[in-house]
Parts: sequence; structure tokens; C-alpha cells
Amino acid sequence: MIDGKHTIMTDIPWWRGAVIYQIYPRSFQDTDGDGVGDLPGIIRRLGYVASLEVDAIWVSPFFKSPMADFGYDVSDFRAVDPLFGSLADFDRLVAEAHRLGLRVMIDQVMSHTSAQHPWFLESRESRDNPKADWYVWADPRDDGSPPNNWQSIFGGPAWRWESRREQYYLHNFLDSQPDLNFHNPQVPPAMLENLKFWLDRGIDGVRLDAINFCYHDRLLRDNPAKPESERAGRGFSADNPYAYQYHWYNNTQPENLAFVERIRRLLDAYPGTAALGEISSEESLATMAEYVGEGRLHMAYSFELLTERFSAAHICDTVEALERQMPQGWPCWTISNHDVARVLSRWGGSNVSPRLATLLSAMVCSLRGSVCVYQGEELGLPEADLPFEALRDPFGIAFWPNFKGRDGSRTPMPWRDSPDGGFSTAAPWLPIPPEHLPRAVSRQDPDPGAPLNGFRRFLRWRHEQPALRWGEIRFLPMPEPLLAFTRCLGGQIRLAVFNLSGKEEQARLPVLGKAHPLEEHGLPAARLDGETLHLPAYGAFFASLD
Repeated sequence: MIDGKHTIMTDIPWWRGAVIYQIYPRSFQDTDGDGVGDLPGIIRRLGYVASLEVDAIWVSPFFKSPMADFGYDVSDFRAVDPLFGSLADFDRLVAEAHRLGLRVMIDQVMSHTSAQHPWFLESRESRDNPKADWYVWADPRDDGSPPNNWQSIFGGPAWRWESRREQYYLHNFLDSQPDLNFHNPQVPPAMLENLKFWLDRGIDGVRLDAINFCYHDRLLRDNPAKPESERAGRGFSADNPYAYQYHWYNNTQPENLAFVERIRRLLDAYPGTAALGEISSEESLATMAEYVGEGRLHMAYSFELLTERFSAAHICDTVEALERQMPQGWPCWTISNHDVARVLSRWGGSNVSPRLATLLSAMVCSLRGSVCVYQGEELGLPEADLPFEALRDPFGIAFWPNFKGRDGSRTPMPWRDSPDGGFSTAAPWLPIPPEHLPRAVSRQDPDPGAPLNGFRRFLRWRHEQPALRWGEIRFLPMPEPLLAFTRCLGGQIRLAVFNLSGKEEQARLPVLGKAHPLEEHGLPAARLDGETLHLPAYGAFFASLD
């Protein structure tokens, strides 16, 4: 096992209960003065990451790419884009992370490539070349329109005309991200070979982007229309036609499970590695349960806690629904990432106290499962409000002004309170919001009461609580805005109660046995007066139970 400060000699795999810190390379640290973060920048800041008491890092795409979707459009799956550095830099990153006791996970984009990938450049030339069937091609309808009604996530039909073949090709995302044809028996092994390339370089796991999108319906059947009353709730704005359909046929096909099992068999040949799947489907929790477990993915996450819905009831209902469907599998929870607005603004609104960020991090890190934490969450960063002319995200540009895209969560990390934020000596690829600078690492690091140190204290304490890392979970009836549950492992029982509001709350504790308050977690502590619990704003109560 890796020699790290939190390594525990146990037969429990490292990824169970792990806290995984997501690094968005473009926005983490620039070292070559081009305004874009890079792999040497990640290496430079790994000591900081290790100080957060996290267990692993997930590095978002750094592969060779035209950057139409900022790395999720890959033109060479086995090369580092020069914008980010070199393969030698990547090898140094893995070595340094392991020296610090951090595991390394990287993105793998399986379902599609860039339109500049050599496979696609060959495939589009004719209907009879060696790569002709490596992508999803279809003839037009008699009237010249696309073969069916499928919509792209980024807006508009999911088909683009290619005159050289006189056919349409499928793109579930941008039209510069053509979908691979996994029904072609040559495609799955080719993608597995790309994954093997990185496993051979020593990574500890992979985050599988949109993994349920690999296979499409062979018959290209139309997706059924969705009633207006059901269009909200999956993270798509009402003005996006993607929300108008049940996506039964363009993703989450039965054949995909066999491919997931092939991924697992490959990972099993590299002991200690793990796969985390990103799931977005009509029934994401059910799909998570289906994709995770023996012979399939180690973990998965979906978007249920990445929407604007925020209440104790929503969190409780979401976790309990997954627990019912996946009693033996292992979930991963996340409340922020590079695709959604930062959680402090999404769930807290404007001018909310950064203490909410610390509470939410503690809450999600107390649920049963592993956790992904997005860079900057530990600082309590709010969503950046960028003007249209500063946007880089094609999603936001297409749907402005109703939807401002994903750039607001992708602005550079503020390392110091200075105009450049300590990020780069050049103009950054996205502007650094002035309101982020007072929350810079340099300002928070020496302040014991800052969100950064609250985050560190809680994770340090969590490492000493086996029940919070691996135990079973049971929710308790408590009034809004209180969220309460127990975590049980062997003889250790921990009670956790969170006040999700900005004002003091009190409630009667359920009869559970004698509660012994625990104070070392570092959050604003509650007071237990007999059977009545008094919780300060954004406070928490942890106790051991007899």
C-alpha cells in the first residue's frame, strides 16, 4: 500500500470511503505563463492538496484536444496536450502524488472523440474505408431530415450532415464530438487499449465520463416526448430541447453493461485500481445501482445532488432511494463539479456565509459512500458571475442569457490575494473574480476560523471515525432544515445532525440511547439540553451512541 499519513492496514479497499479531490487542470496553476493551468502546476500544488487530508485526486482531461469542449473532445487518447505539458510531466505527477500518499484518478472519455481524431477523419471520407463503421452514421429520411428526433445535450438535433458520405453522424454533445459506434466489435477493445495505456503508467483509477452513453439503440427509434410537467429536475433548463424527451434510446442501452464488465475485468488485472462512473439517465439512481457492484464499476455518481434542489428532505430521499436499490454496491456522492454552479451559490444563494460550504462538505463526507470534492469547495468559493464577452463555454454561449454555462465554476483557483490570484503571470483564460481574492489560500491558511481550516479539521477527524467512512447509514425523522442520520460499523455508532439553515434551530432528539457529544470535528458545535438539541446556524452535532 502507499505510505501515506492516513494509510490504515486493513482489507478495505482504498476507494471505499475515500475523499477524492477533483482538479480542473486549466484552472489550477499555470507555470509557463500562457494563462492556462498545466500538469507542472498541479505538481507544484500537490503539497497543498495533501494538506487537505483528502485521499486521492481526480484530474480532469489533459489529453491532446482541439479544446472545443476543453478536453472532453479528445483527438489522441494517449498523448498529453502540449498546453498542459508532456507525458514525462504526467509521470512526475503520479510519482509525486504517490510520495505524498495521494492516489491518482484520471478521466476517460469513452463514448465519443473529437472530430479531429484520426479515426473520425478517416471514417468521414467514405462508406467503405477501414474506419467507416467506427462512428454512428445513418442515412437521411426521404425528405433529407435527420434519421430520428434525438437531441444533443448542448442544444439542437444530435445529428450533423457529412456531405462526403451523404449521411448524418451522431453527436450526443457538441457536433465536434462524434459518437463512437460501440456495436462495431473493433471499437470496445480499441478503447480498452487506450485505458490500458494509462493503467500501465501507474494510475490508481479512472473517472468514466458519461459512461452510460457508449451504446445507442441499433434501430434508431425516436425518443418519446416528455410532458411539460416533467421537463425540470435533471439539470437542464426549460429552454433546452434536450429536456423535451425521455432519453430511452440514445443512451443507457442493455449492451452497455457488458462493456462495463469488460472495463472491470481490465481493472482487476491491475490490483488496487478503481472505476468511478458518471451516470446521467432518465432514472439515474436505478442506473447507478445497475452499473455498480460485483463484476461492474466500483463506484458511480449521478446528478441528483448537483441540481438546485436543496432541503434536508431531498438529501434524505435521494440517499435512501439509492440505498434501497443498491444495498450492496458503493456510491460516490458529489455536490459540486466543473459542470454545475458552485454549491455555495447554488444552494445558499447570494451573500450566504462561507460557513455553509464547510457544513455541506462535512455533510456529504458523512454519507455512506465515497465523495468527490471540487477544487475551491474547501475555500467556500461562490459562483463567478461572468459577462457574456468573457464566456468560453459553448454550452453557455448557446443558451445565454437564460443559462450562463459552466464557466462560473471553472475560474482559476485564487492562491493569493492579488490581482493575478497567484495563478498565472499572464491574463488567465477566464477572469479571476474579485470576490474570490479575499478567500484566497494565502488569506485562509493562517486563519484557524477560515473555511479552509474547517475543511482540514473535519477530514482529519473523519479519518479517525471508521463508522463515518465505512458504516451503514440510517436516517432519522427530524424537522426541516435539520438532517440527521446514524452511521454504524461494528460496535461504533455515530449520530450526525446538520443544521442546513443560517439561523439557530432546536429540536427534540429521537430516542436512540445515551448520546456522548463529540467536539473535535471543528464545526460550530450544538448544545444538548436533556433531550433537546440546540444547533447554531450552519452547525452540526456529532455524538457516539451507546
